[in-house]
Amino acid sequence: MPTTSEIVLATIAILATIAFALLLAPTFVWVRRRMTASSEQDKEAKTEGTLDPKAIARELTVPTRAAADDEGNPEPAPPIGATAPDPTLEARIIRIVSWAFLMAVAVFAAASGLWNLSLPQIVILVAVTGEALLILQDVLPRTPLRRAQGPLQGLLALAFASGLVGLTGGLDSPFTFIFPLIVGAGALLVTPRIALILATLATAAYLATGMLVLPAGTAPGTGSLVQMLVNLTGLYLLAYIGTSVGREQRRARDAAIRLSTVDSLTGLYNRTFFFSALEREIARGDRSGRAFCLVMLDLDDLKAVNDRYGHVAGDQVLRAVSDVVRNGVRKIDVAARYGGDEFVALLPETDPTGGWVLAEKIRLTVSEQGMPGIDPAPTVSVGVVSYPADGRSADALLVSADRAMYASKRGGKNRVARAAAEPMMVTIESHEGGRAREGGRAG
Repeated sequence: MPTTSEIVLATIAILATIAFALLLAPTFVWVRRRMTASSEQDKEAKTEGTLDPKAIARELTVPTRAAADDEGNPEPAPPIGATAPDPTLEARIIRIVSWAFLMAVAVFAAASGLWNLSLPQIVILVAVTGEALLILQDVLPRTPLRRAQGPLQGLLALAFASGLVGLTGGLDSPFTFIFPLIVGAGALLVTPRIALILATLATAAYLATGMLVLPAGTAPGTGSLVQMLVNLTGLYLLAYIGTSVGREQRRARDAAIRLSTVDSLTGLYNRTFFFSALEREIARGDRSGRAFCLVMLDLDDLKAVNDRYGHVAGDQVLRAVSDVVRNGVRKIDVAARYGGDEFVALLPETDPTGGWVLAEKIRLTVSEQGMPGIDPAPTVSVGVVSYPADGRSADALLVSADRAMYASKRGGKNRVARAAAEPMMVTIESHEGGRAREGGRAG
């Protein structure tokens, strides 16, 4: 039987190992970030970069997973596509809880003297689990394996719980509560379907571990069975509570994200989101040397519509135009409501000709589709600018776009103009109208 001094030394060794791992964690984080940054730079240099609205949304707000109903079917996510809880906060909480529990197990096992025969195995289990956590949390680079970090940590927690319960008495172990703890914590972060799978795996691990450590030909006592049933009841109750609370939290976060990034009237991105997207695209253009276009359009004579038909009709016109803009841009583009009756669209990887074509397409669609009961039909005046020719900063580009848009208004409205010393307005007739014709020059 180990002496008191041996137990104390084992405890000190365990705590020293864990403390050393915690001290090394920042170093591993720095190395992993350097490796990740290098690989991302290489990837960007080799592939065509695109603007990702989801990435911008993560910078502006706390991302969430899409909520799910009671059957586990995902509910529609907000337009920005937020799909995961705050990774920094989640990782920090998991790290604190996991390392705190490992240290507590080490102290209880070494100081209590209840499991002296299995103390070496417990020490090995704690050390191996700690090393695995260190790799998953701080060393593993951004690979498909790292994207499965959450499920892997859940499986690691179940494996550790099974080993610990098996080494400390099976069904009579004081550590059987860890199974409900794992399920309850996991249920807060996953959909109900995944939470049910996790609860099933935990139940199987609990029963298998408890039964396997029983001597051959013996059955668990009444007290052990009652404790097992109580723990399993708590496990499924915690799973239900966790999924219910987690689902409502995700719904609330999704609603907050939508309100903070999406214009409520038109469903397009709002001004704040657009500025973040524009700054991000300018920074990417500075690094890669790639150009992009910015389109700004303004509804012609919206005030007259409001005065003649009422503000409800004016809102309907705004929604109709926003639908045209949304349907006209690509998935990688960012369309937003810039002001009262002004809209903007950011077009990554687009040259001036491509921006002009899209702007003319939107202009024609708005003027041709019209609106029932609104006469004359709504039209838009559009300005097109490009980076870096018309500005190297967000403010400079928007000033140029605004100047181009008002040049189109001065030229007669319902046309597209570019930002230049002598803005040229060119309109393209619809298919019914025949050929294209040149408008005029605005001096």
